[in-house]
Amino acid sequence: MKAIKYRAVMGGSGRSIAWKVAIALLIVSHIGQQLGEVKKTVAMAHSSSRHQQRSHGGSVRHGKKFHLGGHSTPKDHHHRQQHYNNGDGGDGDNSNNNDGQPVRGESYPSSNVFDVLAYGAIGDGETDDTQAFIGAWQQACQVENAIFVVPQYFTFVVRPIVLSGPCALNMVFQLDGAIIAPESPSRWGPYKNVLQWINFSKLRNVMVQGDGFIDGRGAHWWPNTSPVFKGKSYAVRPTALRFYGSYNVTVKDIRVINSPQTHIKFDSCDGVKVRNISILSPPYSPNTDGIHLQNTQDAEICDSYIENGDDCVSVQTGSSNLAIHDITCDGGHGISVGGLGRGQTQACVSNITVQDVVIRNSQNGVRIKTWQGGFGSVRSVTYKNIFVVNISNPIIIDQFYCDGTKCKNQSSAVQVSGINYHNIRGTYSKSSPLHFACSDTVPCTSISLAQVVLLPQHGYYVDDPFCWNIYGNSETPTIPPLHCLQHGTPPSKGIKQSSIDDSC
Repeated sequence: MKAIKYRAVMGGSGRSIAWKVAIALLIVSHIGQQLGEVKKTVAMAHSSSRHQQRSHGGSVRHGKKFHLGGHSTPKDHHHRQQHYNNGDGGDGDNSNNNDGQPVRGESYPSSNVFDVLAYGAIGDGETDDTQAFIGAWQQACQVENAIFVVPQYFTFVVRPIVLSGPCALNMVFQLDGAIIAPESPSRWGPYKNVLQWINFSKLRNVMVQGDGFIDGRGAHWWPNTSPVFKGKSYAVRPTALRFYGSYNVTVKDIRVINSPQTHIKFDSCDGVKVRNISILSPPYSPNTDGIHLQNTQDAEICDSYIENGDDCVSVQTGSSNLAIHDITCDGGHGISVGGLGRGQTQACVSNITVQDVVIRNSQNGVRIKTWQGGFGSVRSVTYKNIFVVNISNPIIIDQFYCDGTKCKNQSSAVQVSGINYHNIRGTYSKSSPLHFACSDTVPCTSISLAQVVLLPQHGYYVDDPFCWNIYGNSETPTIPPLHCLQHGTPPSKGIKQSSIDDSC
């Protein structure tokens, strides 16, 4: 419920008038200073966003053109494609083309370069080129330092495909053109119920890079836009790009748009680097996580822009030593750890750093969510230098997470401890800018906050935080004040002892 103006600051009725007046003057003065800083940071965030759009070579602008699943090729891309396809009457021999660009069927003069056009791909945006991709991959996989080329100016339709290893080391997947999914789920053939669309599996030292894009044509799968299901969704919707069981994986510079579900997933990988990519889908696209990590260690995600309908970055069980920094999340559900422990399962997440991030117009800012009945731990998570704009729940720990199904109260829980919030600033759009709902029997412990300033997006009413069974400390005063935070450690009586040391 909306608090009376500065009620959270003034405290209970039992406090002295002098104390109230002193605190009020202190907070009003502090708010004035912080408002100036927030305004400066907002200006910097908008400037940063414009810079990101330019630095992506227009990828953000191009990506937005495809949100509704329309024409999947930028205008200039389409014109060049027609030029190369029909320049001499359409027989495929463009030897008279003298504009200095690659021509159909031309292959690089190197033994370690494998262009899909040389393996029969057409690249007209209509023909199924899946077999050409498989053929080129099978040859490239055998050659060290191979370069698998998806050439620019062509658009390749590819059905669900597994690009599997083990392969010779140092494979480069050079994506300069466009890869698009079949137009509708009904054209996915016998693979329409797969969990992945493009699946890289069991590789070492692989890099996916280039100026091209991957378009999952997700609008045909989403329940509110699918003409086939008229409001109903497929039970299974595929991830656009998945990396499984791979080591030393780099993804940079590409765009992934309109995935049916998650855009990029790293599953059971070690040594992941994601840099300077764009992920784009509309805010109403369901479950379209930007980047999803599970059972993955030693990963870095940076210098990227993600605009989608679900978690910007999702960290799941088995993940540790992750660095997420210098990214912008727009729309969606913010950066999430979890949900963890569903179906009374074990969850282990540790050593996560989220730093120098802008989150805008999102349901959540930074969130940890766990299901009742699970076990294990989330520990050593640091959120630092996070700027939020118009966020419903800027900071949230929810150990009673439930996705709409009936969820029973259970005593066991994934333990949450060692969570640090440092320099989290910006604006919120709904009540409870700080929301800590921790388990009755496994409380949240060692929660630390410093330089947290969250102001309402509209008006001047500061809302109360929500706390339940949370223990820790505020190193500096927070706005709004976090009087409900319990200091120290919880009493042992009535607290369920966690077995995290044995399970994680």
